[in-house]
Amino acid sequence: MLEYIQFVLAPQVVTGLALGVAVILVALGLTIIFGLLDVINMSHGEFYALGAFIALALGQLGLPFWLLLVGVPILMLPIGYIVERGLIQRVFHSEDRHVTTLLLTFGFGLVLEDALRLVFGPNPYKPETPIKGAIEVLGTYLPLYRLFMIGIGSLVIIGTALIVYRTRLGAMVRAAAFDRNMAASLGVPVERVYAGAFAFGVALAGLAGVLLAPIYSVFPTMGRDFILLAFTVIIVGGMGSIGGAVIAGLFLTQVQAISSLYISPVWADPIVFGIMVLMLVVRPKGLRGRLGHA
Repeated sequence: MLEYIQFVLAPQVVTGLALGVAVILVALGLTIIFGLLDVINMSHGEFYALGAFIALALGQLGLPFWLLLVGVPILMLPIGYIVERGLIQRVFHSEDRHVTTLLLTFGFGLVLEDALRLVFGPNPYKPETPIKGAIEVLGTYLPLYRLFMIGIGSLVIIGTALIVYRTRLGAMVRAAAFDRNMAASLGVPVERVYAGAFAFGVALAGLAGVLLAPIYSVFPTMGRDFILLAFTVIIVGGMGSIGGAVIAGLFLTQVQAISSLYISPVWADPIVFGIMVLMLVVRPKGLRGRLGHA
């Protein structure tokens, strides 16, 4: 039993934690965008893929991984800002805003995916792992890079929560999410807050792409399956809830990781989606409330 825990269960739990942190980063971007703008960003998976491809391209030019870890999210910020100001805001005030923005971001995601395929080709790339080897903890060998992912991702998640709930900027974001008209009357630059929040969410997706690129192959359609899991996380956690996204992300990825030890891995995703359906039936609002109400 001890050997099973050391060599099978513990490594799988760590793998689930590493994936969970990356999924939470993507889900945080989605939940901030939805909680603030009330927009379901269907192109979020392509921004995740774009971050991975930017890291791949710059890495081939000789830039070190540690610089990419900081530089790629910074590069994603103006991209997200331009997309929000140039596309989202043009249809944001239309009567059928929800449907229009959903179709707009879905179409933009398809364009971005095809652009990545055109530039980089359809074949997958496998970047080199920046931290090789494993460390022994209580007789269990744990990959160093996955532990690094968990650590860095956790710091970013905690930092995001502190910004949203403990800073003046976060107070403006939550005020705009709760009542945009009242926030505007109090002097909050609502449109800039919207664009900045969208850009920040895109940057988080890009960071997740950088972190996961050395573990999974990088290819143009990589955002499709990943974004389905991220959407499941925010539905279970509560659309617009940061705390809910963290709890749901950790729980669902552990379910996925551990269940694959006992049943065929092809059933891992249906189990996760089944949990989402059950949550929608039992508690449609998810585990937590919206950003402006949390």
